[in-house]
Amino acid sequence: MSTLWQPFTQMLNADPIVIERAEGVWLYTPDGRRYLDAISSWWVNLHGHSHPVIAEAIAAQARKLEHVIFAGFVHQPGIELAQKLTELLPGHLARIFYSDNGSTAVEVALKMAIQYWHNQGANKKKIINLQGGYHGDTMGAMSTAGKTVFSKPFWDYLFLTQSIPPPFPGQEELSILAFEALAKKGDVACFIFEPLLQCAGGMRIYSKEGLDVLLGICKRYDILTIADEVATGFGRTGQLFACDSLKNSVDLMCLSKGITGGFLPLGATACSERIYRAFLSDDVSKSFLHGHSYAGNPIACSAALASLDLTIASTGKRSQIAVQQAAFCCKWQGHPKLKRCQSIGTILILEFNTETVSGYFNTLGKTLYTEALSNHLLLRPLGNTIYVLPPYCITSDQLNLIYTFLIDLLEKKL
Repeated sequence: MSTLWQPFTQMLNADPIVIERAEGVWLYTPDGRRYLDAISSWWVNLHGHSHPVIAEAIAAQARKLEHVIFAGFVHQPGIELAQKLTELLPGHLARIFYSDNGSTAVEVALKMAIQYWHNQGANKKKIINLQGGYHGDTMGAMSTAGKTVFSKPFWDYLFLTQSIPPPFPGQEELSILAFEALAKKGDVACFIFEPLLQCAGGMRIYSKEGLDVLLGICKRYDILTIADEVATGFGRTGQLFACDSLKNSVDLMCLSKGITGGFLPLGATACSERIYRAFLSDDVSKSFLHGHSYAGNPIACSAALASLDLTIASTGKRSQIAVQQAAFCCKWQGHPKLKRCQSIGTILILEFNTETVSGYFNTLGKTLYTEALSNHLLLRPLGNTIYVLPPYCITSDQLNLIYTFLIDLLEKKL
């Protein structure tokens, strides 16, 4: 493993664990140890590892067509997935553009929004984002999060965005006033946000009512809206998409992570018919000149179709997880070691009180991670914030294994 360079890892003292196989919520090492995957392997695994339905869909497609250029050619899995997504997505999202991960899905949405105005000769170029957000690691995606701890070496290279505070409960008015002040200038192209929950930025839940007000302002000033549902999509926050809980619809939506059930890379950007039609012209330069070699890969699309069927059928399982997560919160949210204990849908969040500032670089994260591994759990804290984001196949007993560990953390001296 000396030739590897792993993501989000300080390699100076890295000691990665080799995983040989996986099934359901369990990851297995070559020597027989097992770890409960309580974070769905970076939030991608919806239904459990090595799910036979998705595995069979992949195998069947691989024997038929492994890949074909998606410019000038199409295939049935890509057509069918786009159709199913547009039927399920909230609002008036009518077109699907494929890429290969969450960051690229965001890049596509940004470029669509910017070129939408450019194609019409409109001087609308500014982008509004929520402070503390995270939209990926490519340069455009990093830019839309503003200057964060994740992108500090690149601050001089990021394009400027206008950041406003998220509408946290009790702070909605501050967010709304800041947004209105920027919107009324008439030069804002788009507003990008993670609906309801800022994930990598610390698992921070904010007001859906406040967000709806911001979206209403966007409609009033004709500002395009981009919902980054890369992490929140496919049932994680309760409903199928976080935007399902909003009154106002969005113009673009970014999807990835759970889209294939954790089997293969795939990104998708959905947009309204209004946006799509702004690119139709005899002038080739008005085309959307963007693409990825593996865009619309048929094997990945087949995996996504199988995963989507499983997701639609998982309502009961998701509800059971949500009930247990909420019950844990109800019991432990006032614990003196916790700054907050919250849940949203299938996600449980515990932010520990520390003497130092909260955030990704808080050293408590390493301690919590190591403690979890010693208890055969995969939990990857965001600094002093632990989150539990399990596959939907997890049982009540398996969730209780996680809760037993968390309770032990609360009752012992870290």
